[in-house]
Order: sequence, then structure tokens, then C-alpha cells
Amino acid sequence: MRMAGERIIERLRNQIFENIVKQDIEFFDRNRTGEIISRLAADTVVVGKSVTQNISDGLRNGIMAVVGTGMMLYVNTSLTLTMMSIIPPIAVAAIYYGRILRDISAKTQTATSHTTQVAQEKLDLIRTVRAFAQENRESHSYATETHKVYQLSMKESYAGATFFSGAGFAGNFVAMAILYYGGSLVAAGSITPGDLTSFFLYSTYVGFSFMGLSGFYGELMKGIGASSRLFALMESKGEVEGQSSQTGIKLEKVTGRIEFKDVEFAYPTRSDAKIFKGLSFTIEPGTNVAIVGKSGSGKSTVAQLLLRFYDPSKGSIFIDGIDIRSLDGNHMRNNIMSFVPQEPSLFATTIRENIAYGRSNATDQEIESACERANALGFIKKFPQGFDTYTGEKGVAMSGGQKQRIAIARALLKDPKILIMDEATSALDASSENLVQDSMSQIVMGRTVITIAHRLSTIQQADFIVVVEDGRVVETGGYDELVEREDGKFRHLIDAQLSS
Repeated sequence: MRMAGERIIERLRNQIFENIVKQDIEFFDRNRTGEIISRLAADTVVVGKSVTQNISDGLRNGIMAVVGTGMMLYVNTSLTLTMMSIIPPIAVAAIYYGRILRDISAKTQTATSHTTQVAQEKLDLIRTVRAFAQENRESHSYATETHKVYQLSMKESYAGATFFSGAGFAGNFVAMAILYYGGSLVAAGSITPGDLTSFFLYSTYVGFSFMGLSGFYGELMKGIGASSRLFALMESKGEVEGQSSQTGIKLEKVTGRIEFKDVEFAYPTRSDAKIFKGLSFTIEPGTNVAIVGKSGSGKSTVAQLLLRFYDPSKGSIFIDGIDIRSLDGNHMRNNIMSFVPQEPSLFATTIRENIAYGRSNATDQEIESACERANALGFIKKFPQGFDTYTGEKGVAMSGGQKQRIAIARALLKDPKILIMDEATSALDASSENLVQDSMSQIVMGRTVITIAHRLSTIQQADFIVVVEDGRVVETGGYDELVEREDGKFRHLIDAQLSS
């Protein structure tokens, strides 16, 4: 049973995690990582124990109760009926106890996940906590959450103590009744003292079995309470990812033409705040396009929609004339696009494995070539362990500029037809940025590049500029053309940057 339980827990965790990573990005916007991890770790153990060890105990106690009851009936029917008079009230009490335990179990698992959330968030941001000397505050915050778990555990203890003490009292009362009634039968000569002794031993045997069944029912209710959260995860299906993986088209030859047509969009968690209100622009194949605008204008959202992290509420986005809703999203991101995020995150592994993340079969020569184009080869070779240097959790062992260059190399290694760079050089110093910019002619060669940028040096490299404001495109054109428009939106952005 122990082996079966561990197999069930393993399969549950694997199935749930597989379903989680295939959810829409909206799912992760609405659910905190700590809660998801708690469901994977704690809830699966409760459910696994409930359906293995607990069922084993229940079957054993059930068989013991049936056999013991048969022996009691064989000894004396009237004494057995007296013994069984305890079952209806205990059964009713057990039903109510099970319902209470199920509700408390669900609340306890939720409270436990909240403690995991708090701990993970504070430890992830430990440098911020330390910088602002808020250790005591965060310790108190965690203690508050653990106290909620303690209070729920106490409620469970009180419920269990009330039920089992009541059942024990009823059992003792029935035992006294059996002794009294059995003694009168012995005095009347209906049964022998040996029969009464045997019956009393059988009744004790059955009594312990019924108490075990009560515990089995309670543990089963706890498992049901925990399983409701797990089944919610298993049954949840992403609309965006689910549709694209089942019926999506896999484009094999792509030129890289992109068109946003009358796109309207608001993030699901902020549906009342529209980001785009009819966004339309076209990017021709093989061009380097800069998306510019004020902070909060939706520049990064362009990348998220193109990667199909979300679907627009209205309008369409086309790649080579095909609506991306009809494409296989996984194939599109794996074979057509690469993305360098504004705040690149690295996995807790080596530099080599981080760079080869999107293309695990890449050769050392290909990895070095990508690093050279991203101006990352120099600092990597200076490390004693070179490409085998450990980056730390989320890349904490690397500087901001080093992480960005590793992220650029990771994107270039895939040799994508469409490259999306979201403020990809924002953490680089002027010297490193100049080196990356110098290699941009090689980076953009043969592919469409979308650069979301603030820096003047990055914008000047672009073949075409799209200016976004108030959810719409307000200007398009080349750098020289837009700068010459004295009352233009782009000119105002540049003047503001130069004056600062």
C-alpha cells in the first residue's frame, strides 16, 4: 500500500504540473505561485494517503467488524441487537463530523498554501527586505499566516475530540448495558458465563473496528477536502493554449510579415483598463521596427500579444497573412519566434544550459557564435568555469547586463525568423550597448526584428518606427522623417529624452 500510495502521489504531481505549465498566462496572473506549489506538494500527499493507507485501514476494520458481528450473532442474537443499538447515533454523528472535517481540511489546505505564498514571496525578495530592514515585519507577516493554520488545526482537534469522546462514552454505556443484560441472562440460565465472556470479547473487538471505521471516514473526508483543489487544477484548461495545440496550423516557411489590425485589448485582471483601442500597423519582412511611446502606453503588450500569451478582445494579428489564432502557438514560439524580455530571468543552472534552453541540441560552436553576436563571449570566458559557471537562482550571481546578454544569446541561438526585443539593452553600460548595437546588422539580417525601446541609440538603428499613444498608433515612419516633424509625438519624446 505504501508503494501504491507513492505511485499515486507521483502520477498526481506529474499530471497536475503538466496541466499547469500548459495553462494560459492569465492563469498565472490570477494565481500566486506559492499557492500552486502548495497544491502540488501538500494536497497530493493528503489525497495519496487518503486513497491508499486510509482505504487499507478501512477495509481491515470493515472485515473485522463483519466477522465480529457474525460471531456475536452466533453467540446470542438479543445481546447483539443491544450492542448494535449504538450504531445509528454514532453513524449520524460520524456524518456530521465528516462534513465538518471536510470543510476544515479544505480551509486548512488553503491557509497552508497562503503560508507558502508568503514565504516564497519574501524569500524571493530577500534583498529588498534586507535593504529596507523589514525582517521583523515579514517574520510577523509569516507568523500571522501560520497562526491561521494553527487555529484551523485546533478546530479540527476540538471536532475530533468531541466526536471520539462521545463515541467512547456511548461505547462504555453499551458495554455496561451488555454486562447488565448478559448477567441477567446468565442468572436465568439462557447463556453460560463462558458465552457471556466470549460475547463481551467479540463486542470489544467490534467496538474497536467501528472506531477505526469512524477514523477512516474522517480521513476520507479530509482527502475529499484536499482533492477538490487538485481536481480544480486538473480540470482547468487554457482557452488560448488548448485551442492552438489541438487544431493549430504549423507554419514551415515564414517571411516574417506582421500585421496588427484594429486590435483592442485589456489584461484579464484589469478588464476595465483598455490598453489598445484599435491598434493597427504593418511590419514588412526583414525589417527592424522600433515600437516607442510613453511608459504605460502598451509597448510591451505588443510583444505579449504577438507571442500569443493573450488573445485580443477585438481585432486580429497576422503573420504572413494568417491569423495567429489559427496557428499552433507552441510551434510558433518554438520555431518562428524568439523573445528577449525586459527583465530576463535565468534558470538556476549553468550559463551553457541557460543559453541552450530553447535549443538543447546546439553545438558548443553555435553557442559561442550566439554569445559573440550578443557581446557575451568575453565576460563568459573570464569566469574560471567558463560556460559551466553557475548563474544562481534567477541569475542572482550575474549582473543585470550579463543576464541581458545571456538572454540575447539564448534568443539568437534559435535563429528565429521573428525576433522580439523588449528593452533588451536597458541594463547594459554604454560600451557594451555600443558593441551590441554594432552587431545589430548581423542580428537583424534575414529576419524581422521588433524592438521595444526608450533609448535614442536603439531607436536610431530601426528601419521603421511605430509610435503608440492612448492605445493607438499615432505616428509611423523612419527616424529622420519623424524627427523633422516639429509638432510630432515622436519629436516630443526625443526632446524629452534629450533634455533629461
